Amino acid sequence: MPTRPAYTGRFAPSPTGPLHAGSMVAALASYLDARAHHGRWLVRVEDVDEGRSVAGAADDMLGLLHQLGMQWDGDVVWQSRRGALYQAAVDQLGAHAYPCGCNRREIADSRLGTAPDGSAIYPGTCRAGLGAGKSMRSLRLRVPDAGADLIEFTDRFAGPIAHHLTQDAGDFVLKRADGFWAYQLAVVVDDAQQGVTDIVRGADLLDSTPRQIYLQRLLGVPTPRYLHAPVLRNEGGEKLSKQTGAVAVAPRNEAEAVAVLLAAARGLGLPLERAESLAAFWRAAVPAWAVLLQGRADELCD
Repeated sequence: MPTRPAYTGRFAPSPTGPLHAGSMVAALASYLDARAHHGRWLVRVEDVDEGRSVAGAADDMLGLLHQLGMQWDGDVVWQSRRGALYQAAVDQLGAHAYPCGCNRREIADSRLGTAPDGSAIYPGTCRAGLGAGKSMRSLRLRVPDAGADLIEFTDRFAGPIAHHLTQDAGDFVLKRADGFWAYQLAVVVDDAQQGVTDIVRGADLLDSTPRQIYLQRLLGVPTPRYLHAPVLRNEGGEKLSKQTGAVAVAPRNEAEAVAVLLAAARGLGLPLERAESLAAFWRAAVPAWAVLLQGRADELCD
């Protein structure tokens, strides 16, 4: 049996604003998992959507991670500087990718339904070529026909997952109408190029994983292990985010930094009530995460 590569994890925030309590839960989960496995923890700035990036936000994020004692390994990677890699991947996909000339209204009017992540399920209007008078707006990936479109994987927290790409996603976008590369392509290319073995992120991205696994298979790159951690929600049950009123995390001293980490730990279900310092928090949090994950693994085996 081949030896599994050494653990490499990553945290990949988008610089659309400051980190908040919800994003801190995802950051903490990924960091703890890497350290519990004695692995590497990378940081990648997912600024591929340059139109939504906020000036200075990425530097503020990196400064906050440093303040909290979350030290990354290697250099920070910026998606906005990696366009040539994404183009090379599209070239490799060949006929699996095709130009789409549909605008938003046409897609909304003809969609087959709504994917679990809220996106429209595209009916494949341009699969056979652009219609008369149409020009390319976006680039899409052709998913397998029904019956050959099942993607299955086991999430380390959620357990067995099965998605049918045709009914759950449809042909999805690789390059957007505004010229920016799509998240689904960029994340697959970056994770492969960086040698990421384990992806730990929020459960809100669970439904993106089947599309990414399909892309990995087409590109001939390894599929990492996945763990989708719980997400924080507001009083209305919505995922806590910038759009739902999440407040920026901005500790002014070590005591407040510890409080931020303890709150994130509670969001993950870790039984940590107090810590005298950042060093004390990390000494307790890493083994607590290992115990939590072992318990979850035991539950999934029952």
